[in-house]
Amino acid sequence: QRSAAMNCGSGPAPATMVRCRQCSASVAAPPGARAVQCMQCCCVTRVGGGGRQHGAMVPAMRPIPGFGGGRGKKRAVLVGIKYTNTRACELRGPINDVKCMRYLLTEHFGFANDCVLILTDEERDPCRQPTKNNIRMAMHWLVQGCSSGDSLVFQFSGAGVQVPDCSGEERDGMDEAICPLDSFQQGPILDDEINQAIVRPLVHGVKLHAIVDACHSATVLDLPYQCTFSKQSVGA
Repeated sequence: QRSAAMNCGSGPAPATMVRCRQCSASVAAPPGARAVQCMQCCCVTRVGGGGRQHGAMVPAMRPIPGFGGGRGKKRAVLVGIKYTNTRACELRGPINDVKCMRYLLTEHFGFANDCVLILTDEERDPCRQPTKNNIRMAMHWLVQGCSSGDSLVFQFSGAGVQVPDCSGEERDGMDEAICPLDSFQQGPILDDEINQAIVRPLVHGVKLHAIVDACHSATVLDLPYQCTFSKQSVGA
């Protein structure tokens, strides 16, 4: 109930029905969703035919219940999703990935415990479940008020998907996306949304390290440059 209250306004708007581009099943798209994931075939379909939308995509910043919200110069958001009890295949490694990363950051790189926000589907607090809304708020918390000298870390370990790009800005014609726990109900988080949330707000002198362990994640931050390695350069 607390998690749902974050989205409350004057009342929920009706969902839009979208036809899955792969199996033609009807999929309910919640208000404001830019893509939906089919529960039958897991295919992702864009809502509408428009290109990229650069308007606000995250809610106004509010304290995240159940989390101290430390504002040190070193902050991290670690997301791990196994997708237990969903129609997707359950993953084994994401929770362990998050635990290992938290240990690394706090024990070896000087991150304070209250500056590391963890969202996993093993958390009992609904506000720390890796839902679409909670991940968006966590990304907003990570970069809000950042200043020169800050060291930020974003980790996502879970499922990734692709959706046809309607803007013509992707070389392969596909947008990449990560799947929150409620992806079948709320849709995935697209690469341009992630870029808008945690890349564009960065100011000069801020370092962001993003580790995304998911399918189709190579360009999931929509960065202007891509670093590639050949076998010769790695062995040199």
